[in-house]
Amino acid sequence: MSLQPLASRTHRRTPRHHDDTPVEGILTDEQLRTARVRPVGGGLPAVVAPGLVPTVDGRLVDYAPLDHAASTPAFERVARAVDAVTATYSSVHRGTGWLSRVTSAHYEAAREEVGRFVGARPDDVVVLTRNTTDAVTLLARCLPAGTPVVVLESEHHASLLPWAAADVHRVPVPRHLYDALASVEAALAGLDPRRTGGPQPLLVVSGASNVTGELWPLTRLVGLARRHGARVLIDAAQLLAHRSLDLESLGADWVAFSGHKLHAPYGTGALVGRRDVLDAAEPYLPGGGASAAVTHDGTRWATGAARHEGGTPNVVGAVALAAACATLREHRREVEEHEAALTARLVDGLRGIPGVRTYSLLGEDLERAPVVTFTIDGLDSGLVAAALSAEHGIGVRAGKFCAHLLVDALLRDEAAATGRTEAPTTAVRASAGIATTLAHVDRLVTAVAALAGSGPAVRYVHDDARGWLAEEDPRDPVVPLPW
Repeated sequence: MSLQPLASRTHRRTPRHHDDTPVEGILTDEQLRTARVRPVGGGLPAVVAPGLVPTVDGRLVDYAPLDHAASTPAFERVARAVDAVTATYSSVHRGTGWLSRVTSAHYEAAREEVGRFVGARPDDVVVLTRNTTDAVTLLARCLPAGTPVVVLESEHHASLLPWAAADVHRVPVPRHLYDALASVEAALAGLDPRRTGGPQPLLVVSGASNVTGELWPLTRLVGLARRHGARVLIDAAQLLAHRSLDLESLGADWVAFSGHKLHAPYGTGALVGRRDVLDAAEPYLPGGGASAAVTHDGTRWATGAARHEGGTPNVVGAVALAAACATLREHRREVEEHEAALTARLVDGLRGIPGVRTYSLLGEDLERAPVVTFTIDGLDSGLVAAALSAEHGIGVRAGKFCAHLLVDALLRDEAAATGRTEAPTTAVRASAGIATTLAHVDRLVTAVAALAGSGPAVRYVHDDARGWLAEEDPRDPVVPLPW
């Protein structure tokens, strides 16, 4: 361990609520065991929230969830759906028992709801997967051999890494929107099958950046792909919690996304789109369910979603995802209005703090989700995130956010533009959403301003395995196990 020589105001006090009344212990067993439902307000759907969390100076504060880009708390409606389906749970398909019939009906209805959520066409396939990474990798395994894949290096690793090295064409991290569009078009033009006689290319693009929150112009990108005979996969993991998407009207071929970023953290995602490639490929998970008939002479595989859903599926996760999709469809207008206010407060607040640098990929004025990546001059990003948690009860994320090439480019370019000789190696990401209130954002801005002005209020040490830790921390990290 190495000491961080910044702050020295270490406190040990009787734990107190945020209204300054003393309490016994840091958190009661009941508080730790039982989450509460937070009605955020303004017609927004309720979320399951943890309530009060302890700070290093002994207070109990309302947890400020500013890590939505990593994962989201469950909708209360999702939690109720999970409880309901658990009561009648059985394995799906082929079972004649009543519970199996009920569970099969729930599972297939969930598939229909997921398809409806993204505007699936009548002949599209909805394959239920574990998450976005699983969905993108499934498509990568199904592409015909030699399919050229165009992907920007600004993508999340889930969309950047699954492709065959011999076939992938990486577009360097762009400096601006126009740079991105021109570079993508140049790459697609060189692969146009009407000129080369080769396979039909695939363009892979995010709906929204998980680092900066900026929304990609999907209509323009799909149009570029169509002009050059290419198909399109949209990684919508960061988009769909904030904006709607319609495959049919957009004209994209596939979309991949995860429930855990849509307030359904129960282990299910989806790949939705064209069936031709999926039906022609070998099963992703060979086994029961994926096979239509097995004889001594060989195997006849199922077609449609079943072909790639071998084994017993995560029915509970599918129902949770469907409940989240239905909830977001019904509350889309309220969600967008709430998040527009969060975004304005978050962006303006952080940009206005001396010593704080915020980062943009495609241009500062581009429409964005409530996500801001920033650094504080002179402070390690991991220390900033630790101090926000320990001293203020704020959850953010520090690092490179599974988008190493993009974060490296943003930090390097900003340092060069401002004449600094050394760039930071990591950043902090604050990402708001339905569970975040304007008061949470204000607390973050106030806390970041204090850190930028005078550093942490207590002394921290760095542990190679666990990162930055308050040197003297009265909080007991041992909590009752949920089981």
